[in-house]
Amino acid sequence: METNFDFSSVVPAEQMTGGDAEETELLRGMLEEAKEFLGAFDWCESIEESYFGLGVGGVVAVFLFRIRPKREGIDDLLWVVVGDLPPAYQVTDNSPSPTLALEGYVELMSEWVEAATNSQPVDDLIPVNVAPTPENAKLLESRLAFLNKEILPLLPRL
Repeated sequence: METNFDFSSVVPAEQMTGGDAEETELLRGMLEEAKEFLGAFDWCESIEESYFGLGVGGVVAVFLFRIRPKREGIDDLLWVVVGDLPPAYQVTDNSPSPTLALEGYVELMSEWVEAATNSQPVDDLIPVNVAPTPENAKLLESRLAFLNKEILPLLPRL
């Protein structure tokens, strides 16, 4: 069980708010998407706690979940990134903040883009819910470029 995690960069999901009522609703929908994504894995018995890290409604959001794993060896704290891009989860070991979790997401997805672009195997890379074709790589690459240019520079450096 994770015990030394600093929760100061997240808020309980029930306290999540966006810039206005519309964005808050978009973020709530993204929270549900993240919960469904994580809950679909056979190693996740249940979601015990949900936290909001950061987000732009309808574009990208980073959530932190404390889960009850079904078996040993599964981390109980996981980041989940969702939005107008493939959902993914990450452990908190190298990403102690939502900003670092999103940066890690972009880095891992960029490795997938490179492999898919070059028709290389993606089996040992972050799972992506589309076929590893050059066409899909190009679509994901444009979304990652948007995150790098428009979202990441605005986030707190933690």
